[in-house]
Amino acid sequence: MARVKTETGGRAATTGVIPGRWALSVGDPKTPTAPGFEWVELSGIARLESGHTPSRGKTEYWNGEIPWVGIRDATGNHGRTITSTLQSITEEGLSNSSARLLPAGTVCLSRTASVGYVITMGVPMATSQDFINWVCSPALSSKYLHYILVAEQESVRRFAHGTTHQTVYYPEAKAFHVCIPQRPEQDAIAAVLGALDDKIAINERIAATADELRSAIFANALSDSSSEFTYTPLSQTADFINGRAFTKDASGDGRMVIRIAEINSGPGASTVYNDIDVPDKHLARPGDVLFSWSGSLTVCRWFRPEGIINQHIFKVVPSNDRPLWLASELVGLKLAEFRGIAADKATTMGHIQRRHLDESVPAPTSALLARLDAQIGPLWERALAAEQESLDLASLRDTLLPQLMSGQLRVRDAERIVEEVV
Repeated sequence: MARVKTETGGRAATTGVIPGRWALSVGDPKTPTAPGFEWVELSGIARLESGHTPSRGKTEYWNGEIPWVGIRDATGNHGRTITSTLQSITEEGLSNSSARLLPAGTVCLSRTASVGYVITMGVPMATSQDFINWVCSPALSSKYLHYILVAEQESVRRFAHGTTHQTVYYPEAKAFHVCIPQRPEQDAIAAVLGALDDKIAINERIAATADELRSAIFANALSDSSSEFTYTPLSQTADFINGRAFTKDASGDGRMVIRIAEINSGPGASTVYNDIDVPDKHLARPGDVLFSWSGSLTVCRWFRPEGIINQHIFKVVPSNDRPLWLASELVGLKLAEFRGIAADKATTMGHIQRRHLDESVPAPTSALLARLDAQIGPLWERALAAEQESLDLASLRDTLLPQLMSGQLRVRDAERIVEEVV
């Protein structure tokens, strides 16, 4: 395999070995491989590039035409190819810093602060110094490397060290080895996994479009049929059931893993807690409306398996047989106001108080609600179905991923499995 030049400077690659789980290691682990697979030094088939942050004190360096990848881009888009970023820099900012404009297809791995998040550039971009970036040679599919790093996220975190912040340092990154097949099989494996990711992306667009239509229909009705709305305290349109705080088990005895409904940092975080009896009212089930009343103040539809609601979240249960979608719309009408209230709080985590739920919202009359529900109800259900299907597809992808990366499952067998669901 042809070598490529790594452009980072600094210390040489470490000589130590830290094995990953399947297809990534610091150093050559010399472990047995599946037929057709071999351990290869990553810097020999991909150019390793660093990133940089132009001076924040120079306004002329920022808000230009060059997308600039920061940590939030990675944590918010883990496992995806991105074409836009939260921040951008100018040509002057690029020229007057150590940042580099890297080509589309560059695979980026967050190495500090939030370690182990993976994205691929869909267009040329620059990155901060918080990333290790690889520009792949023809011997390595960038999509295949992307999937290796996604599969080995926990291994990457084990490769990190440091007292204040965990960091993957360049001597370890320069010593990365990957277990790969030849390029044609890399492409075939990436295509199988990509088919699942493509279907997930389609479902995300379906859910987003359905929700946009739902909100547009409600907004139009509010504008065109204002006489059929009555201003009612938000607290009278639904029950706002506050979640509970639970004590973590420090002893390690009698523990179970439960799912906590987290909507600030992304649904579905799992935490180890005491084996506890949870009242039904504190459980979130698919389709429930959850409202985070502190932190980011967000309203969302819970689509994951049954989870426990924490103390920063209300489960919004509509009263008088009102549909779930209405609870989402009515809370949504107050979100901007609630966020303003939370921002005025002199606390670390801004929040609202229960009394703020007594403020009025425009609730449709029974006759109008029946008409709206006929239009909006199916959109709510379609979005929920798309989200739940994506959850199943992601679970299948995550099951196939390490098996394909390690050669335990061959492409033809994975293709048959995927064809049944895509």
